[in-house]
Amino acid sequence: GQPPSAPFGRINEVAGLLATAEGRCSRAQALVPPRHVSTIFCFSSFLSSRGDGQTAGTVPQPPALHNPHEPLVVESPSIEYIDLDNTSSTRGGDRVLILTPLRDAASHLETHFRLLHELTYPHHRIDLAFLAGDCTDDTLVSLREEIKRLQAPSNPSRFHSVVVVEKDFGDNLPQRVEDRHSFKAQGTRRKGIGKARNYLLYTALKPEHRWVYWRDVDIVENPETVIEDLMMHDRDVIVPRYREYRTHRTYLAWQAHTSSTKRLKHLHHEIPLDGIGGVSILVKADVHRSGINFPCYAFENQADTEGFAAMARK
Repeated sequence: GQPPSAPFGRINEVAGLLATAEGRCSRAQALVPPRHVSTIFCFSSFLSSRGDGQTAGTVPQPPALHNPHEPLVVESPSIEYIDLDNTSSTRGGDRVLILTPLRDAASHLETHFRLLHELTYPHHRIDLAFLAGDCTDDTLVSLREEIKRLQAPSNPSRFHSVVVVEKDFGDNLPQRVEDRHSFKAQGTRRKGIGKARNYLLYTALKPEHRWVYWRDVDIVENPETVIEDLMMHDRDVIVPRYREYRTHRTYLAWQAHTSSTKRLKHLHHEIPLDGIGGVSILVKADVHRSGINFPCYAFENQADTEGFAAMARK
């Protein structure tokens, strides 16, 4: 046989023979120097018989060569395995991620956190995440104070976790209602909001989240059971009916029932929608994971939440 110091010329020659032997080899294996492999297997007599009882070619069997280096430790803490098939529902209830983009929102934060604290869905199953960008007021200062108070160790109703993201997008649109809701501002404004939502979503979404609840910071009233009420429908995307306010907008879908009997009768009635606003949206997290987000560009002549709805209906 070949001496151990130079087996590779012969081994590679044999590998070539095996690769071309008709019907005798299904795959040729590439051979590399021993420092890159753990073991090189020995070849035996694979070639066909000549018909006279002798083998047409007998392959010499060089000694197995072993890699002297330590094997890879697969159980390394740097390796993480995630099974997304089994994260949709976890013991003790589904995990919910509540997302709220902020800009110059200092005056709304006290009410916002009071309403969050009053939610009846188990707080230890809820993660909060905020994105503050292009603020010119004390939004970040107020936000830190509210979080500090909400997540105090002495508070038994604190949430599972809170994430604060800071990201400026260069938006200098005035925040007065008449400015930000004017028709000419909507293209730039809604694309900017869509971008902020996506940054927040992709930063905060974790494998364990089953639902994403988008919630505007300026909500002043909502049912304490709003999360459970929306979850009950088990829809990919769902929004609640809003109380009728004087918005002076022409294109709003709404239903008004003055009778309490009618209100109870239609409390859980579903209405298909083609577009939604961003005040309160419950989304299955897998919808976002599948690529449905808030376009910061014109998607079917829509952007932000309206673009999101157009994507979701595809």
